[in-house]
Amino acid sequence: YQNSTSEDHNPNFSDIPVSTNRRSVADGISRTDQGLPGHPHRGVLDEHARPTDDNTEYGADAHLPDPDRPMLVQSHAGEFNADHGTILSLPRSVFIFAGCAALNSCNLGYDIGVNTSAAEHLQRDMDLSDVQLELFMGSLNLFAMIGALASNVISDMLGRRGAFMAAAAGFIIGVVFECTSYTYTMLMVGRCFVGLGVGFGLAVDPIYISEIAPAAHRGKLVTWSEIATNIGIVFGFMAGLFFYKSNDGTAWRGMFGLGIILPSIMILLALFVMPESPRWLASKGRDDEARGVLRQVYPPDFDVDAVLKDIKENIRKDTAAEHAVGWDVLLFPTPAFKRMMIVGIGVAISQQIVGIDAIQYFLTFILDEAGVKDGVAKILILISLGLLKLGFIVVAGHLFDTIGRRPLFFVSLGGMAVSLLILSFNFYSFNSPAIAILCLAMYLSSFSVGMGPGCWLIPAEIFPTVIRAKAMSIATFMNRVTGTLMASTFLSTANAMSWAGFFLLLAIICVICALFIYMYLPETKGRSLEDMSRYFAEITNDRSILDAGAQNAVTQGVDGIKGDFDYENDNIRNERSQPQSEDEVAAVGTMA
Repeated sequence: YQNSTSEDHNPNFSDIPVSTNRRSVADGISRTDQGLPGHPHRGVLDEHARPTDDNTEYGADAHLPDPDRPMLVQSHAGEFNADHGTILSLPRSVFIFAGCAALNSCNLGYDIGVNTSAAEHLQRDMDLSDVQLELFMGSLNLFAMIGALASNVISDMLGRRGAFMAAAAGFIIGVVFECTSYTYTMLMVGRCFVGLGVGFGLAVDPIYISEIAPAAHRGKLVTWSEIATNIGIVFGFMAGLFFYKSNDGTAWRGMFGLGIILPSIMILLALFVMPESPRWLASKGRDDEARGVLRQVYPPDFDVDAVLKDIKENIRKDTAAEHAVGWDVLLFPTPAFKRMMIVGIGVAISQQIVGIDAIQYFLTFILDEAGVKDGVAKILILISLGLLKLGFIVVAGHLFDTIGRRPLFFVSLGGMAVSLLILSFNFYSFNSPAIAILCLAMYLSSFSVGMGPGCWLIPAEIFPTVIRAKAMSIATFMNRVTGTLMASTFLSTANAMSWAGFFLLLAIICVICALFIYMYLPETKGRSLEDMSRYFAEITNDRSILDAGAQNAVTQGVDGIKGDFDYENDNIRNERSQPQSEDEVAAVGTMA
């Protein structure tokens, strides 16, 4: 075939030797390696595998470092199955759409930042006990759990844009209740609506960005959600300056009231600027609309039909492989889906169990305990820490697509563990404000390098389309459960254990999280969303998915398999006719 001219559109495959030893990934090799001559890095079922000039055989030993652990031959980096790492230039529209989605995360960030600034004003004005204040702070995560679990219904039924508008509506209603509250009960009602909005937003933001972003740039773009969260945190910290000279009642109400601006803008963007997710459209059979959106997010000359074909095929394959209805695929998962759930949910839990939300909510209390008593100084320190954290997240967004996911997680958790150890020792002996501020800066910076953005990047990219909304809602739910427990018990636990003991405990937890990621998280850099099922199936030797993929290749028919042999000439696929001889049909059928 390599020696054929562009006019010869019917190459003869009958001379290719076919091994009768048809082993699968369960036997220690990839299901795509059938002992056929082919590309050294791909199996024969890859549409673009082809014979080599020297007719070299590539068996298991040629590409597997360990016969008992399959090399990931079929899965690979690229925008779709036949693409092996095309370098793309992103259209401006991708940045616009991702920016609009990320703005939704500013709402959560603002709530974290403004509560940090307003907590002392609120406690004094409404005469709240430490327990009541803890419950108010931590209840955001509690109500966000409910929003997270319900988000998959909204997201799958109304689309990603519908979920954005539902999240914004929750924020607006909640802010109105909070600002007009004169009783603790009414304050908690407002907190409930804000929490529902947070739950919706946390689940849909990374999903939407991951579904519109080309694979080569997905890591950078999904981290925009975490960047926006930290921009919101900085805005919340700065709100404290605007109301610094106001009395306590006016201060905390004014700070909360400013939170109505961003969700109002979000509703307008969802209605008039943002397109629907192409993968959601494809799952609903709206192929023409999905194709139109893909054309907006890929360069003009890119083959979006191939991307759409992979999306639809992946949806069909995942559904066929699992034979599941509703939540069964998550409640009774196959090995590949179980590994996805362990990784996605485990990473989401890890982000909160290291104490990030609790520390951010109570930064003013930590600074006060460290000896920083001046109110203006506290606000300026908060703003500085917020800007530092934001800067490191921007850096991490670029590194995720170059260095990879795993290295950044290890750097992040290592830095957090060291900073917490030093902070613990400082509270135990020196109690120096300067050392405390330096350790907090190191902790927040380290978190932002990996655990912050990575927590939402990994779940958003590893779950297949058919379960992405459901699985993401579970991951968000568990993230909020952990955040609730940490934030709602922070002051009580620190007072019971001492601040030194509590920070030492968090340092140990960081080490445990690093071990979990080392054992379970594979590197996902550069892989398309449609490639993840194959990737995890090959890691776990999951026959249900691999065999379904093989069956799909056969049911596509000889014409479909033969039609994809356009490695040298992109026009061959459109021009090729039916195979001309029985030998050709037999050879291609054997390969399938």
